[in-house]
Amino acid sequence: MARYLGVDLAWGEGTSTRPAKETGLVCVDDRGTVVDAGWARGIDAVTEWLIDLAQPGDVIAIDAPLVVTNQTGMRDCERQVGQRYGRWRVSANSTNLGRGWQGGVALRRRLESSGFVYDDGVRAEADVAVRFFECYPYTALVGATEFGYEVERPRYKRPHLGLPSGDRRVFRASECDELIRRFAGFGQVDPPINLASHPATRALLDPSPLGSAEYKHREDLLDAAICAWTAALWATTERERCQVLGEGSVADERGRRAVIIAPAREEQRR
Repeated sequence: MARYLGVDLAWGEGTSTRPAKETGLVCVDDRGTVVDAGWARGIDAVTEWLIDLAQPGDVIAIDAPLVVTNQTGMRDCERQVGQRYGRWRVSANSTNLGRGWQGGVALRRRLESSGFVYDDGVRAEADVAVRFFECYPYTALVGATEFGYEVERPRYKRPHLGLPSGDRRVFRASECDELIRRFAGFGQVDPPINLASHPATRALLDPSPLGSAEYKHREDLLDAAICAWTAALWATTERERCQVLGEGSVADERGRRAVIIAPAREEQRR
């Protein structure tokens, strides 16, 4: 029985004087039951959680840049996010070797050293290994019709600067609550995920807090759950429901390509 793990990784690794920010973690089985969920700080703790839970045949989706070879600018996969999902107001931040935060690369190296296999969607990987890949939750929200975002992505991340300052947090919370309301029905879709099946994800069904720290804590877990569902979607449908952004990019010295595996409608494929 395969399981699907989602990681909303804090990209910064932290320092001796400044701890890493929280990473959201969710594991769901093939029946949609959330078997574990919570938070961790730092690459060591995230790696330990994954190694303790993942078994051969499981699939992990990680929201963080895992392969970075470009010295400057954007990776091809990030550029293609804007090209293919921009109509829904989705774009990606640029990642390169000049950036100070490379937590995703560090995690990839740790997982590979533990026998996990990076899945770039190009090379066929055996199901006898634990596979992991890079994802981006916004592409799932507008690329999977189950979420129902036909016009644009939900604005549940940063405050809406087009609103009066006093209304921004309330609007953000309402956008998040509507997203969770839709996601709460995914126990009936294929592949399923039942947020109510674990205390941590069940708490997402409560109204969103307005305070920044409390809101971010909650958002990290929500994104991890979206990542876990993306892992299940890729594992069960592959290119029927997903596309591989950046698959034509130059491979690194070990044959890895920097890609984002993203749920996609037909009109988002080029």
